[in-house]
Amino acid sequence: MIQTLVFFLEEPSAREMLKGVLPSIIPDEIQVRYIEFQGKQDLEKQLVKKLRGWKTPDTFFVIMRDQDNGNCMEIKQNLLQKCRDAHQDNTLVWIACTELETFYLGDLLAVEQGLNIPGLSKKQHDRKFQNPDQLMSPSEDLRKITKDKYQKMSGSRAIGPHLRSDGSNLSCSFNVLMRGIRDIF
Repeated sequence: MIQTLVFFLEEPSAREMLKGVLPSIIPDEIQVRYIEFQGKQDLEKQLVKKLRGWKTPDTFFVIMRDQDNGNCMEIKQNLLQKCRDAHQDNTLVWIACTELETFYLGDLLAVEQGLNIPGLSKKQHDRKFQNPDQLMSPSEDLRKITKDKYQKMSGSRAIGPHLRSDGSNLSCSFNVLMRGIRDIF
C-alpha cells in the first residue's frame, strides 16, 4: 500500500503546479513530498543516489523532466535505467513534451482564471493552441499571450489549482501524467 508519493522535479515551478492540481486526484491519506533539483542535469546526476538513499517504506516515485530539445524516448530510457540501477522499480518516469508551460496552453481557461485575464480562454480555439505539445517555445508563447503577466513560479502557483485533470486539457502530455498518477492508486 502506497503511503508516500515523492516527486523528483527539475524545477520549483513544477512543484507549484502540482501543489495546485494534485489535491483533486490524490487520496487525502497519501503524503506527498517534492524533491527539486537545479535543472535536468542536476536531476540526472543525483537521481540514483537519492533513490538509493530513500528509506521510507511504501513509497512510490514520480520523476518529471522537460523534453526540451531532446529525444523523449532516449531521455525516458536513460531515467528508467537510473531507477533500475538504484533498485527502485516503483517509479513513474514522465517527460513533459517540450516544457511545463504546454500544460497551461492546453487549458487557457485555467490561465484566464489563475492570472485573472478575462477572455483569454477564447484563444483556445486558435489553431496554434489546439495541440500545445507541438509548440517550439511554450513558455515564450505563454508570456506573449498573457502580456508578461505569466511568471514561472507565481504563474504556476496561480494556474495550478485551476487546471482540469479530467482529460479536457489539450496537452496530451498533461493528460498522460494525470492518468499515470491516478493509476498509481
